[in-house]
Amino acid sequence: LCQLKTASDCESLDYQKRQVSGNYGPDAFFNSGWTAPLWPSITTTAKTYIDPHTYEDPTKAVKDFARELDPNLIVIESVIGGGEFGDVCRGKLRTINMMKDILVAIKTLKQGATDKTRLDFLSEASIMGQFDDENVIYLEGVVTKHHPIMIVTEYMENGSLDTYLRANEGNKCLDALQLTRMLCGIASGMKYLSEMKYIHRDLAARNILVNKDLICKVADFGLSREIDEDNSYTTKGGKIPIRWTAIEAIDYRKFTSASDVWSFGVLCWEVISFGERPYWNWSNQDVIKAVKNSFRLPPPMRCPDVLYKLMLACWNEQYLERPKFSEIVQQLTQYIQLPNHLLPLAKQRFLFVNHPDQPNIAQITSINDWFHNLELDRLICLFINAGYTNLSQICHFNSSDLKIFIGNNNITHDEQIRLLNSLNRIQSELVFIPSKSLLTSEGYLV
Repeated sequence: LCQLKTASDCESLDYQKRQVSGNYGPDAFFNSGWTAPLWPSITTTAKTYIDPHTYEDPTKAVKDFARELDPNLIVIESVIGGGEFGDVCRGKLRTINMMKDILVAIKTLKQGATDKTRLDFLSEASIMGQFDDENVIYLEGVVTKHHPIMIVTEYMENGSLDTYLRANEGNKCLDALQLTRMLCGIASGMKYLSEMKYIHRDLAARNILVNKDLICKVADFGLSREIDEDNSYTTKGGKIPIRWTAIEAIDYRKFTSASDVWSFGVLCWEVISFGERPYWNWSNQDVIKAVKNSFRLPPPMRCPDVLYKLMLACWNEQYLERPKFSEIVQQLTQYIQLPNHLLPLAKQRFLFVNHPDQPNIAQITSINDWFHNLELDRLICLFINAGYTNLSQICHFNSSDLKIFIGNNNITHDEQIRLLNSLNRIQSELVFIPSKSLLTSEGYLV
C-alpha cells in the first residue's frame, strides 16, 4: 500500500473460453519488526477464511471483519501512490486515549466510484480483517460511514519489495542470508494463508511490502479467493499475471495453494535478481509457449544453488509434487541457521531458445554484428579495446571470463544474462557442438 504500481506490473491475459492445451485433465485437480495492532484481534471460532463475495449483502462482511474508525482520528499527511480505486496516502492514526499517533497507510476510494467498485474496494478490507500474522499486512480498520471511504493498514516504510530491491542492488547488507530471511518471512505468511484455506493468486514481489526492519508482509488481496471443498478455486473470468502463474492455472483457470507455490518460485527469482522482470521483455504468449515446453528461468547471478533448486521444485510441472509452504519455511529456516548452505552458487544454465531476442548466428560476422544484434552497441568499444576483435576469440571466452570482464562495468542483470546466453549459443554453433539432447522440437530447454 506504499508505492505506485507501474504498467509493467499488469502483465496479464484476459481469461477466455478456449480449447485447452497441455498435459492437464480436469481429473488432475480432485483430490522482530511486527507492527503491533492498536486493538486485540477479533476472536472467532472459525479456523478458515470466509470469502466476502459469498455474503448476500457484502457490506455486512465489512462489519463482521473490519473495525469502523472515527475519521477524526485519521490525519492524511501525503499522497505516496495511486491504485485502481484511488489514492494511497501516508498518515497517522491516533489511539482512542489520544496518547500517541502511529504511522499508517490510507487507501481512499475516489469520488464517483460505482457501487460495484465500492464493494470490490471494501471486499479487500473484509479479507485483510480476517488475518492476524506477522508476515501478512495488518488492517487497522475502515471508514465507511463518511467520505472519502478509507482502508487503513499498518505503514510499511520501505514500500513494495520489487521497488526496494531495484533501489538497493549492490547494497552489501542485502547478502544471500538477508535475502533468504526475507523469503522465509514471505513463505511463513503464505503458510499462514494456505492454512486458512486461502489462495492469493497474485503472489509477486510487487505485492509484498517491506518495513523498516526488512520484515516482509504479504499484501494486495484483490485477486485472492477462498479454496473450495476440493482445495481449489476456479475463476469464471478476469485477468491473471501470466509471468507468475502456474501452467495448470493458465490452462484451466484452476487455482490451488500449489499454484501459489509456483508463484513463490518466481518471486524467489525476483528477489535474488534484485527486482529483475521475469522472462525479461518476452510477450505473454512467448512466456506461455516456453513454459509449456519445459523452459524454466535460469539462476540469477550469484544465486545460491540451494535456492535455485527450491525455485525449480516450485516450478514442477506436476502440481502435487511441488513443496508445501510449510516445507519451504522449514527448508529456508535451515539455510538461515546453517548459512554455509548458501555459499555454493548455482551453475549458469544456458538457454537454447529460438526467440526474437536471440541473434541469427548466420548473420553475425564480427564483434560489431554480435553487439548490434543484441542491441548492446555501447559495449563494442569495451571489448575491442580489450583486444577481442573477432568471433574466433569468443570461442575461448567462457562464462567466468565474461563475468569478470563485465563485473566492474554498469551492466544490468538482464544484459549479463543475454550476453551469457548468446555467448554459449555462438560457441556451440561456431565449434560445431550442437546440444540437441537439450532441445525440444520447438527449441526450448528441457
